[in-house]
Amino acid sequence: MIETLQTYAETGRDVALDWITSPAAYAQFGLLIAAYLLAVLVNASMRPRLSRLLTPAEADETPFARARRFVLMFLPLLLPLLAYAFTAAGEQVTRSLFGSGAVIAFGKRIFVFLAVRQAVRHMISDPFLQTLGKYIAIPIAAIYVFGLLDPLMAFLEGTRASFGNISFSLLAIFRAVVAGSVLFWLGRWSADTGTTYIRSQETIRPPTRELAAKAFEFGVFAAVGLVLLNVMGLNLSALAIFGGAVGVGLGFGLQKIASNFISGIILLLEGQATVGDFVELDGGESGTIVKLGARATILETFDGKWIVVPNEDFITSRIVNWSDAGSGNRYEVGFSVSYDTDINKVPDIIVDAVSKHPGVLQDPEGPDCELAGFGDSGVDFNVEFWVEGIDDGKNKYTSEVRFLIWNALKDAGIEIPFPQREIRYRVGHMPT
Repeated sequence: MIETLQTYAETGRDVALDWITSPAAYAQFGLLIAAYLLAVLVNASMRPRLSRLLTPAEADETPFARARRFVLMFLPLLLPLLAYAFTAAGEQVTRSLFGSGAVIAFGKRIFVFLAVRQAVRHMISDPFLQTLGKYIAIPIAAIYVFGLLDPLMAFLEGTRASFGNISFSLLAIFRAVVAGSVLFWLGRWSADTGTTYIRSQETIRPPTRELAAKAFEFGVFAAVGLVLLNVMGLNLSALAIFGGAVGVGLGFGLQKIASNFISGIILLLEGQATVGDFVELDGGESGTIVKLGARATILETFDGKWIVVPNEDFITSRIVNWSDAGSGNRYEVGFSVSYDTDINKVPDIIVDAVSKHPGVLQDPEGPDCELAGFGDSGVDFNVEFWVEGIDDGKNKYTSEVRFLIWNALKDAGIEIPFPQREIRYRVGHMPT
C-alpha cells in the first residue's frame, strides 16, 4: 500500500510539473476560470427569476404546486451544473487546438464535487441522509476529483474478508452497507407515506384501512430485503431452503408469535375491535384501543396507563366492546325514597328530570324509571337511560344524572332516606 501511495504521489508530482510548464495547461485553466465566471453571472441572473417562478403560494397544496416545490429544491445545483456545462462546451475547442484535456477533465470533476457538496448541504434535510452524504458521498466525490476512485474500487474488490465458509470483497461489504442504509431509509419513508395515505381514506372501514396499511408496510420491507440481497449478489433461489427452515422454526418455537400474528389479521378482517374503541377485557381491565400491532393490541386506561394485550386474547376470550360501530349504550342509576312518599308520582318526576340532560337519547328508548324493590330504609327505584358514547373520564353521565335526580326530588319535597333501625326492648320476668 505504501509503495502504491508513493507511486501515486510521484505521478501527481509529474502531472503538476507538466501543467506548470505547458501552455496548453494555462489555456485550459483560463477556460475553467472563464466558464466558472460565466456560470456565476448566469446564475445571478437566472436564480432569482426561477425562484419566483417556482415558488407557489404558501396555502397552495395542489399536485402542480408540490411539483414546483420539488423542482425548487434543485436550485442550489444551478451554479456547479452551469459551470460544468460551459466547461464541456469549450472542451472540444481546447482539445482540437492543443490536443490535451487533462486540466479540463480535472476541472469538470471539481464541479461535480461542488454539486455533490451543495446537494448534501442545501438539498437534503433528513438527518440520516445528511450523515450519509457528509461521511460517504462527499469523500467519494473528493477521491473522484483526483482520479483515484477507480484504483480504490479495484483495491477494495481485490481485498476479501472471510466469515466462515463465506467470502466477501470489501467493495461488496461497503456497497451492501451503503445500499442497505439507503434502501431501508427509503422503505421506511415509503411505508410511512403509504400508510398515512391509506389511513386517511375515510370511505374505507377502519379495520380494512389498518389491514391494508400493515400489508403495504410488510410488502415494502419485503421488497427492500429482496433488492438488498440482489445488490449483495446472493442467489435468491437459496432462500427457498432458508424459508423452509424458518417455517419449521415458526411452527415449533414461535407458536405464540405466529398465533398472535394470525389473530391480528383476523381482528382487522372481521372488525371486532379497531383503534378508538373502548373495550373491557375478560379480566376486568378496560381502556381505549390506541394501536393495533402485529403481535399485540395496546389499550390506554383512564389513568393514562398502557395495557399490552396479545391479539390471541381478543379471539379466544370474551371481550366487551362498548364502542362497536359507535352505537349508544344504556346505563342505570339507582336511588331510594322515603316510605312516606307517594311513589306513583316518582317515575314521572324522574323521567322529566333525566330527559333534560343533553346527552340522554330518546331513541332507541327514552329514560325509564322502574320500581326496584322495598328496602330496609326506603323504596328503591332504578332509572335507565341511553346515551351516545361511554361513561368515561370526559363523559360523566351517571354522575350528572344523579345530580338531576337529587335536585328533582328536593324540588318535589320528596325525602331521600338514610339508614334507620328501630330497636324495641321487652321487659319480662326474669326466672329465678
